[in-house]
Amino acid sequence: MNNKTLVENLRCIPDFPQKGINFRDVTTLFKNAECMSIMLDELYELYKDKGITKIVGIESRGFIMASALAVKLGAGVVLCRKPGKLPYDSVRESFTKEYGTDTIEIHKDAIDENDVVLLHDDLLATGGTMKAAYNLVKKFNPKDVMINFIIEIKDEGLHGRDLFGKDVEITTLLDV
Repeated sequence: MNNKTLVENLRCIPDFPQKGINFRDVTTLFKNAECMSIMLDELYELYKDKGITKIVGIESRGFIMASALAVKLGAGVVLCRKPGKLPYDSVRESFTKEYGTDTIEIHKDAIDENDVVLLHDDLLATGGTMKAAYNLVKKFNPKDVMINFIIEIKDEGLHGRDLFGKDVEITTLLDV
């Protein structure tokens, strides 16, 4: 999609969090009402006819657009969080990241087999976090699972999309 306004408002920070990484900072999109409106409108157009009942926001930047889109679609929001952040019994998935291992959790009663789920996060780079979230959601046996990102990094040799099978619908608003 690569909306010009979104591209122009995306901040890139070289050598963060380490040398050689060009960090894409979505907070500049979130602070701009026009960008928020554009992102919400584009997400709504992508998913308005998909029957989505739950949107899983990945901690923490994924919570923002997941919540806004859920209101517009009439869907619920499920928080996918780091360990110890959810107050009720949860289901976990551990995964390997570029800098070590991590774990994510979802409440055990958050999703059921009648749900159509959209997983949402801000950025697809290596794909490890979203792959773990996808595996975690699949444990609930929902009717369908789709994935969305605001940004997909393609110009740095990252191939996060390759972690998912061809049968998984993945959309992004910006390819950089």
